[in-house]
Amino acid sequence: MENAYVAVDIGASSGRLMLAEINNQQQIQLKEMHRFKNGFKKADGHDRWNIDYLIHEILTGLEKIKAAGYQQVYLGIDTWAVDYVLVGQDGKKLADPISYRDHRTDHAIADLTSDLPKSYLYKKTGIQFLDFNTLYQLYEENEALLEQTKQIMMIPDYIGYVLTGKAVTEVTNASTTQMLNLQGRLFDEDLLAKVNVHDSQFAKLVEAGTPLGQISANWMESFDLPETQVITVATHDTASAVVGTPGVGHDWAFLSSGTWSLLGTELNTPENGQLAFENNYTNEWGAYGTYRFLKNIMGLWIAQCVKRIYGDQYSFSELASLAGQEKPFQQFIDINDERFVNPDNMIEEIQQYCRETGQAVPEMPGEIMMAIYSNLALFYANEVQKLDAILDCHLNTLNIVGGGSNIALLNQMTSTLANVTVVAGPNEATAVGNALVQMISTGDVQDLKAGRQMIANSFDLKRFEPEADQYAGVLKRYQDFLNGHSKELV
Repeated sequence: MENAYVAVDIGASSGRLMLAEINNQQQIQLKEMHRFKNGFKKADGHDRWNIDYLIHEILTGLEKIKAAGYQQVYLGIDTWAVDYVLVGQDGKKLADPISYRDHRTDHAIADLTSDLPKSYLYKKTGIQFLDFNTLYQLYEENEALLEQTKQIMMIPDYIGYVLTGKAVTEVTNASTTQMLNLQGRLFDEDLLAKVNVHDSQFAKLVEAGTPLGQISANWMESFDLPETQVITVATHDTASAVVGTPGVGHDWAFLSSGTWSLLGTELNTPENGQLAFENNYTNEWGAYGTYRFLKNIMGLWIAQCVKRIYGDQYSFSELASLAGQEKPFQQFIDINDERFVNPDNMIEEIQQYCRETGQAVPEMPGEIMMAIYSNLALFYANEVQKLDAILDCHLNTLNIVGGGSNIALLNQMTSTLANVTVVAGPNEATAVGNALVQMISTGDVQDLKAGRQMIANSFDLKRFEPEADQYAGVLKRYQDFLNGHSKELV
């Protein structure tokens, strides 16, 4: 049997174990082996993740994989960024990790930067200002817990540690902390001191593709698992998604479209100049010495919250169909407004925003979804223009990957508004990128370029071309609106 690769991909609302293999046609084949729900719950006054449950689900999924006939596999883990686990002197977690959507950091940026200029921080790290970055979470962390902390581990690093007993700090996720120094490529001592931690509390930094080790014997005794070799992949899910993006040449951008939308391009050197700073673009470290130069956009989180309110009344595809029957751009919404991070009721929040800005209020499900899709497309197009300006070039192709790549209505509006060719797919780019790093590590795939060509040959990619003059003047009006109403996450 050829090598089998398990991509553990855990997002804010669900996780899954995907089995990847290379077939005789040198194509990547993916199969979902196990899926489970995820979400934070209020505990001890904070929104927390149940990390033990996530680990148990991974082990359950591995049991299913062995039952399917796989006796030996490789495994990589990716999750969302910025959140962490505090580990005590006994090697055990001190508490369940707090979610980045918790409100404890609502004012942390203003407080921390009151005597530390943002421009100084950006020059050091090249990381955008988001109030849930690890830097601000640690700034608000319980002091007593920090004093008991032996190690601080990002979520996927902690999961790998529990599975294997070996601790590392993988760079694609560590860079999102806003505590790594761009020049020194280590944790910045000044910033660590600002939040009362020190570099010895972090395990050694490693690159994506570093072998971690075998799953510990105690897990093998407790669960019926295949022999599993864990490889530290690009553990930030966006980093894995970018690895799994079939970009060609040097004039392409990516849009990882899921709960969050991450729009940017891949660079060989960071860009932390004045224009990047003013537009709050980030230089997250990528796999194989690259940088993910991107902007965080609220993304399909807004649609997911609306769907949750409607429950089983509509599927996502039915809501998209209803949206397609409505006229677009009936209201302008700054979808990166902080009020949409975690409201009590997303539909009411959208409606109230429209009332406050004197616009038509969407009422019906189709109207609400079209308002979301319209404004996502507008925001994407606006950021493509900014990206061109910052880099002083025109990016001709936008590769959309992730779940949002399936929304043809949104893809077409984005193509037309941004005046770029949209290539949509694969929708499972994160799992694909996770598995691809494993394949490169074992030698089954030569390098990233060869891997991306393999991805293009393995999955059905859809193309969308701009429709001439379809939405003339709309983007400019939206930009004027944002200039007067923007309350972005900074």
